[in-house]
Amino acid sequence: MNKRTPWSWIPSLYFAEGLPYIAVMTISVIMYKKLDISNASIAFYTSWLYLPWVIKPLWSPFVDLIKTKRWWVYAMQLLTGAGMAGIAFTVPTEFFFQLTLAFFWLMAFSSATHDIAADGFYMLSLPKEDQAFFIGIRNTFYRIAMLTGQGLLVMLAGLLEKTTGRIPFAWSIVFFILAGLFTGLSLWHKFILPRPASDVRRAGVTPQTILAEFGKTIVSFSQKKGIGAALLFMLTYRLGESQLVKLSSPFLLDKSQAGGLALETAQVGFTYGTVGVISLLLGGVLGGVALAKDGLKKWIWPMALAISLPNLVYLYMACALPHNIFIINACVGVEQFGYGFGFTAYTMFLMLFSDGPYKTSHYAICTGFMALGMMAPGMLSGWIQEMTGYPYFFLWVMLCCLPAFLVIPYLRIKE
Repeated sequence: MNKRTPWSWIPSLYFAEGLPYIAVMTISVIMYKKLDISNASIAFYTSWLYLPWVIKPLWSPFVDLIKTKRWWVYAMQLLTGAGMAGIAFTVPTEFFFQLTLAFFWLMAFSSATHDIAADGFYMLSLPKEDQAFFIGIRNTFYRIAMLTGQGLLVMLAGLLEKTTGRIPFAWSIVFFILAGLFTGLSLWHKFILPRPASDVRRAGVTPQTILAEFGKTIVSFSQKKGIGAALLFMLTYRLGESQLVKLSSPFLLDKSQAGGLALETAQVGFTYGTVGVISLLLGGVLGGVALAKDGLKKWIWPMALAISLPNLVYLYMACALPHNIFIINACVGVEQFGYGFGFTAYTMFLMLFSDGPYKTSHYAICTGFMALGMMAPGMLSGWIQEMTGYPYFFLWVMLCCLPAFLVIPYLRIKE
């Protein structure tokens, strides 16, 4: 079992890490829009689903206290599959919104816990040189999960909507497929994952020692130089994107009378799941090459502009209401490319800021602030859109890009 090739489990492990996140954050928005939930309710309640990733650093140390990381991996995949089955069963019911949200919460917490265990297991199971080699494989299969969730599954839902004429039934089938897939992944990983000797419950670790260590981590984090500007940057760099991401799919799906583009579900799946994901991946790769060559200090401003200015394409579409699907795909591709390119600066800053004796824990805290920066503004985005309409909402999104520009000059950027 210890000699299994990493190729037998790393691709499936990171595919399983990416798909639940996409289901919770993206597929849920599209499904609720098709089931006639208001934009304000969609944005408010699905933004709350970020909470497990916000508070993930608080319970990640306790994963070491119970069982092994290997056990957590396949147990959380099985629990995620149960949540997906729960959604499949409750979508056709009268109180589907409340019931499916409860199961999305279950998926969110199990997925966040799976992230902790999977990343820890990856580091325990591979030597340093193999960890570096397989980092690209990890990212690739995470992106394939995005393509599957945002693209293929949404397109399948659209096809079923059209052929059956029953929207709840179509989404129920999609989540039954996901439930079966994750049950299979759990069984596969229970069998195929290696058993590294270091993957054991940490001896001598108690809740008291964890709390004491966590206290030291928080204190050392708060004493970092430039902490004020860094926290403001973490919370504002994606302020516009945090609101755009909640309303972009509803905008494409909404009827013309409501100011939307009236696309079909399958068209939205193709637009975001293929054009969008490929553009995002290309932007991320180019951003990584740029940072590796010249460093963050040189690229922080171009990347901040790249993550902000392309949002103008949504303002254009809200005003022009184009019907040409090629124009719509091009606009989404431009925005996603800019987001992928600009987001690399954010990731690099978190890594540089976290550097030090507690870098793993500090990075986890930074990602918690990153999730908070997406959750809090996203909760209000639907209400703002319903009060103002799509054109003024996308203008508001552009204005929300300005705070990050005011913070950047005060950042302490290491190289």
